[in-house]
Amino acid sequence: MTASSGSASPPAPAPIVITGTGTDVGKTIATAALAAHGLSAGLDVGICKPIQTGLAPGEPGDAHEAARLSGVRRMLEVRRLPDPLAPETAARVAGLPQSTLPELIDPIRAWLRAPGGSAPDSAPDSPATSGPARGRLDLVEGAGGVLVRLGTGLTVLDLARSLDAPVIVVARAGLGTLSDTELTVRAIEAAGLRCAGIVIGSWPADPDLAERCNLEDLPRLTGVPVLGRVPAGAGAVERDEFGRRAPGWFVPDLLDVLRSGDRRAHYGEKSTVIGSPACQAAG
Repeated sequence: MTASSGSASPPAPAPIVITGTGTDVGKTIATAALAAHGLSAGLDVGICKPIQTGLAPGEPGDAHEAARLSGVRRMLEVRRLPDPLAPETAARVAGLPQSTLPELIDPIRAWLRAPGGSAPDSAPDSPATSGPARGRLDLVEGAGGVLVRLGTGLTVLDLARSLDAPVIVVARAGLGTLSDTELTVRAIEAAGLRCAGIVIGSWPADPDLAERCNLEDLPRLTGVPVLGRVPAGAGAVERDEFGRRAPGWFVPDLLDVLRSGDRRAHYGEKSTVIGSPACQAAG
């Protein structure tokens, strides 16, 4: 387990859990973008990865990549497993004990209670490092999809429930995402958790008809807003540029709606567009 922290900050609110409709949908880059947005708003931001697979000892993981892109310095990784498999399977194949809820959640709770102090390395005199006590934004990135087993009978839903945390779903843009995303949101809500909204993990520069229509249909079918669209290739952008661009990838009142929990009152129909081209066939 690795962690880093800095100077004192106010008690932390509930974190935000980031999950996805599957693997390779852009969770890590979306987490970095949310973190960069929080830093730009002067928040003390932290990134946590409870469990990750396919990593050798000392190899940078998803939390390190999200921190590198965003400039976050307060970070926690709880457990890593060597084979690139679902965590439950990876532990079994490696002959290692299965992760349990206390083994994952207790370090996260301790990390959340610890003093904060995360700020962009490139802006030491920004609002994120000076002035009165800041609010916090703690992001906990899951592994794979919402029902991937982190241990025997353990999913990211159990982590979110234990943390009393709302959940953001990172989804694909293209054909097939409507069913995947609605199923994911339904699973979250069936577990008694709040789905704060959806982030498109890789939005193309020239979206096709299906992608444009999906952007309109996702809020209607799931009942939750599309909070943002991370451009395809955003992970290749340099940190300073990433930090400048990231706030523009989300709806303007993102941080307010995450704090309030009243997604429908804040967004209504405007969450269906986010400045996108209309869902209509060409010519």
